[in-house]
Amino acid sequence: MGVQISPSLLSADFARLADELSAIARADWAHVDVMDNHFVPNLTLGRPVVEALAAVSPVPLDCHLMIADPDRWAPGYVDAGARSVTFHAEAAAAPIRLARELRALGARAGLAVKPSTSVEPYLELLPEFDMILVMTVEPGFGGQPFLEHALPSVRRVRQAVAASGLDVWVQVDGGVNEQTIERCAEAGADVFVAGSAVFGSENAGSAIDSLRALATRACATVAG
Repeated sequence: MGVQISPSLLSADFARLADELSAIARADWAHVDVMDNHFVPNLTLGRPVVEALAAVSPVPLDCHLMIADPDRWAPGYVDAGARSVTFHAEAAAAPIRLARELRALGARAGLAVKPSTSVEPYLELLPEFDMILVMTVEPGFGGQPFLEHALPSVRRVRQAVAASGLDVWVQVDGGVNEQTIERCAEAGADVFVAGSAVFGSENAGSAIDSLRALATRACATVAG
């Protein structure tokens, strides 16, 4: 599928979400951060807002659930209109069962890990997932600085995906901007969540195009 850009609505104007979605129509996804003030120390939005967003979004919704007990709550986000649902390895009681349920409902299933979580125990689960998200900041708040030490995990996931022959996407989320996206792409990421780099720019569409060009060039350099 190549490089994909998924702007994070966490950095958007919550009073103008429909307009903000229109501004990112050139993106591949709209990244929706769901936080419950339990798994992470922040509270954002939930299923009713996701349902409203899905009704007006020009691009599919990629829901990142930073919540406790995703085994119970994640399937409801597919019902609300999410096309991709990612839950945290640190929070799920039965990740394989949940991934299969999400896929059976028609969504892509993603598994997220915090920067300090080892990816090794989860690499054998690759056939059960459509995407692995390696956080490049600690989950919970937008606008944090990029954590360089997360990149070895991105490389390890990419190596495992390549060895498996599976079509599993590798996503990075946190501190992704024009200064860091190339390093993420060189490490093996192909789906990039960018918040303030898009919504904090003067023109969201131009910012998306610029990020895509930088990541595509970095990917081509690695491949060549």
